[in-house]
Amino acid sequence: MNQMSETKARVRAPETRGNFGDVDPVTFEVLRNTFEYACNRMTTIMQRTSFSPILADVLDFSNAVYDANLQLLAQAANCPVHLAAMQFSAQAAVKRFPVETLKPGDIIALNDPYQGGTHTNDITFTMPVYHEGELIGFAVSRGHWMDLGGGAAGGMSFSTHVAAEGLRLPPIKLYEGYKINRDFLAIILNNTRTPHFVEGDLQAHLGALKAAEQELQRAADRYGRETVQSCMRELIGYTERIIRKSIEDIPDGTYTAEDFADTDGFSPKPVKVKVTLRVRGSEIEVDFTGSDPTCKGSINSPYANTASAAYYSLQFFLAPHAPSNAGMFRPITLNIPKDSWLNPSWPAPVIGCTTVASSKITSAIWQALAQAIPDRVTGSTCSECNWFVSSTTDAQGRADVFSDLPAGGWGGTPFNDGMSVTMDPLGNCMNMMAETAELLFPIEYESFELRPDSAGAGRFRGGLGAVFKVRFLHEGEMNMETSRTREGSPGVNGGGRSVVQRSSHIAPDGSATVIGGIAPDGTWRSPLLSGHHFGPDEVFMFESTGGGGWGNPHERPKERVLEDVLDGYVSLERARSDYGVAIDPGTLTIDEAETARLRA
Repeated sequence: MNQMSETKARVRAPETRGNFGDVDPVTFEVLRNTFEYACNRMTTIMQRTSFSPILADVLDFSNAVYDANLQLLAQAANCPVHLAAMQFSAQAAVKRFPVETLKPGDIIALNDPYQGGTHTNDITFTMPVYHEGELIGFAVSRGHWMDLGGGAAGGMSFSTHVAAEGLRLPPIKLYEGYKINRDFLAIILNNTRTPHFVEGDLQAHLGALKAAEQELQRAADRYGRETVQSCMRELIGYTERIIRKSIEDIPDGTYTAEDFADTDGFSPKPVKVKVTLRVRGSEIEVDFTGSDPTCKGSINSPYANTASAAYYSLQFFLAPHAPSNAGMFRPITLNIPKDSWLNPSWPAPVIGCTTVASSKITSAIWQALAQAIPDRVTGSTCSECNWFVSSTTDAQGRADVFSDLPAGGWGGTPFNDGMSVTMDPLGNCMNMMAETAELLFPIEYESFELRPDSAGAGRFRGGLGAVFKVRFLHEGEMNMETSRTREGSPGVNGGGRSVVQRSSHIAPDGSATVIGGIAPDGTWRSPLLSGHHFGPDEVFMFESTGGGGWGNPHERPKERVLEDVLDGYVSLERARSDYGVAIDPGTLTIDEAETARLRA
């Protein structure tokens, strides 16, 4: 360990001692699980009581509890891109409304990207929790709301100013004593295309916060406030010790990688993420120096979003088994240059931050880690959220907003092929169920099927992407955020890239036009779409990519390549060109002599 690491370890020694302090191990474990249960109960309430399908069905929300010092204590397995960022929102909330001014049932709401938020659709609710008049913690709930106004549905106007992305709330005391401020509510209702969802979703967040309050108070009643508070301190130190030990298992060194977003919507030039990981003893520095400056378009990532992406990207390969709390963050130092696209200043637009930027940060960090721990890292995922939002109009002229997240594949691992059609690591979200979408909106799902040849080749190939088709029954305007349309997600250790993604508009006569990505004539069109019109019986088709491969494709057993061909995952042509396996098209058996020649 170098001198800097030794100094930091000495400073933190009281928080990282090897025992449970004043709490016996059994009580420690019971209370640890109590904190996690509180978050899981919050999640159950959110899913069952929210009105909007993006919360109730897609599960685009997150819940956590914090101690009285606003240190993360526990979180549910919700959206990683929310969870590490929520601390910044909670801190901004309490900075605006100091603890001494708060009372039970006060709930502070904010979504301002420049006051701890991410993009404007993500609203964070922070509520203090008291026991016998003393503050013991905070409950925090964040949800992605379908629409908060702006120049296009979902705020996806892809403008040059954050004001075009919808209502931007500074920290406001939306509830006092569990009662909502009707004036603030009226402002919110006046600035959304989906007012019919808002009050129901607010009640769901309130219910989730009150559930966490009940669990923390019950724990304090049963074990005593002092014991609960001691356990909170020890739990954070416990996780920190685990994380530090995991970092020590990574060879000291400096590891650098890059990835790119396809465009900011205005310039055809790709936008670069550059990350340098410096591993020293039990600490990691994540340095984004060299990343591109603030973009004109709407893919900039506020500090909280970039920090969150860095934290969760590392956690996949540090200690995912450790309790999730503030101890995860202590050994990690961030350097995010001001006025880069990963740390912009107002009024830079940011609507694509959680979807475009986060996924590219993860891919860059994983590529850097592959240099340090090649036998543990996976190929990059599809590295995209593929977020689309569409305003719709039914036969009676009623307007609504429909949204979905067509998933792609994950990268190959050192042990197995990647998962097919799985949400990017930024979120544990679900695709919209076809039955729900067709019940609520004037659309029809035509297909959602595996996309052959979409995965990166490798000894362990990536998972497959999907072909997704939605038919508009009446008028609609679609907004789409995606990338990976210039080149697919990279593999590691000799693994290949996946194919590119593509968006198409299919007319009633079946003719298709590429509206995002590479067209048949080789021209490339920006994948950031806003206000693209669809008429009755016209179809939106999206082809997502798979994950990158792991290892040399010629080391994949030829029998497994044949299985992939028989399953329809890999074509005969790609089996030959990517894997060096010749398969007779008539008998669908391996041509051993030709395969030996190709692999020689």
